[in-house]
Amino acid sequence: MNVEAAVLRMTDGPFCIEPLQIDAPRADEILVRVVATGMCHTDHEVVHGHMPPAAPAVLGHEGAGVVEAVGAAVTRLVPGDHVVLSFPSCGTCPACQSGTPVRCDRIVALSISGARADGSPTLRDAQGCPVHGCYFGQSSFATRALARANDAVKVRKDAPLELLGPLGCGVQTGAGTVLNTLKPSPGSSIAVFGAGAVGLSAVMAAKIAGCGTVVVVDRVASRLALALELGATHVVNADRQDALTEIQKLGGVDHSVEASGHPRAVEAAIMAIKPHGVCALLGVAAPGTKITLEHSHLLFLRTVVGVMQGDANPQTFIPKLVDYFLEGRLPVDRLSRLYELKDINQALRDSASGAVIKPIIRLAARP
Repeated sequence: MNVEAAVLRMTDGPFCIEPLQIDAPRADEILVRVVATGMCHTDHEVVHGHMPPAAPAVLGHEGAGVVEAVGAAVTRLVPGDHVVLSFPSCGTCPACQSGTPVRCDRIVALSISGARADGSPTLRDAQGCPVHGCYFGQSSFATRALARANDAVKVRKDAPLELLGPLGCGVQTGAGTVLNTLKPSPGSSIAVFGAGAVGLSAVMAAKIAGCGTVVVVDRVASRLALALELGATHVVNADRQDALTEIQKLGGVDHSVEASGHPRAVEAAIMAIKPHGVCALLGVAAPGTKITLEHSHLLFLRTVVGVMQGDANPQTFIPKLVDYFLEGRLPVDRLSRLYELKDINQALRDSASGAVIKPIIRLAARP
């Protein structure tokens, strides 16, 4: 089948809009007509050659759309179902079998190898040459995407599909870190470093959890203003104030979420937690990045934990996020701006500059 896709042909881009051939679904796969897909920080890392797959490749890993066809062994989904595509997992390792797919033994290889698990391509260009696909199990910067059925989450049909894609990665990561990993008690305190899509999702989740003090640290005044509207009780402009000093004035916090990857922010997020507190690290830093900590700080029963994908099982967690969104408790639309596929390079620039928090590339009309 022909699809239209944004193809990364060289490091640093740009994306080229071109026709590709996509495989028919195998027994355990589904073909999805993509309505829209979010653009994530990880997409930027691939564009700049900091992580696989190499060009030529179709990126996009926050897709949402409508099932068009299913493989012979697929029984859980049928054509016409609305789905959000999330991260891939093998389904057979001990972690997958125990209901914790985010800890899958093969999650990294399945996400960035550029092909199916057996090495076969899913996409070819007009000359018949393979194009790296299967990015995070989907490659959804295209009008259609192939995914394993187990990596697709059926969602209610009254939810706007063009806004739901980021629930499969960025929103799930931020909100899940709070609700699944930290599990703050009502009235407890939390600090969030980085007011991007992941950080602001953590802020909204902190409000859902009933946190009494929610501190947000960032350098962009407009994002701090939005954080206050979404549930923050205090904000710190890191360009003008020392974040750790300001948080210590409040007595420290029970929990912190570091979503920027900046070494100074990581250090502050760890040093800001009280005894018995927990700091969750989400931000991506360059390989080899080091931080410096006061050793005795961690001895007083403080915990630092790295979190992927909000430690979520997408099959149960994403439907909860959809419910929160429709109830007005997780207004992800406040973070988003829609772009047409032809404008994907502008979306990339706006995302890199910080002008937009969460670009969403629209590929089809809402069904």
